[in-house]
Amino acid sequence: MGMPSGMQLLVIVLIVLILFGGKKIPELAKGIGSGIKNFKKAVKEDGEDEVASASNIDDKKTEVKKEENKKEEAKV
Repeated sequence: MGMPSGMQLLVIVLIVLILFGGKKIPELAKGIGSGIKNFKKAVKEDGEDEVASASNIDDKKTEVKKEENKKEEAKV
């Protein structure tokens, strides 16, 4: 099933205009655009959170290694 032809696209556009009216279509497009924007923002924030948590884990591992080194030095 390929792309619709020009006549099929015209019929689809006309049906959408009849169902929603000329005033509703810009509102729908605006809503879809803001939804996409919010989704991208959430994905970006989630990625930053993952990086921050990975950084915290690395910091904790470093602290544990330092404590182990101190204990070994104290034994010697």
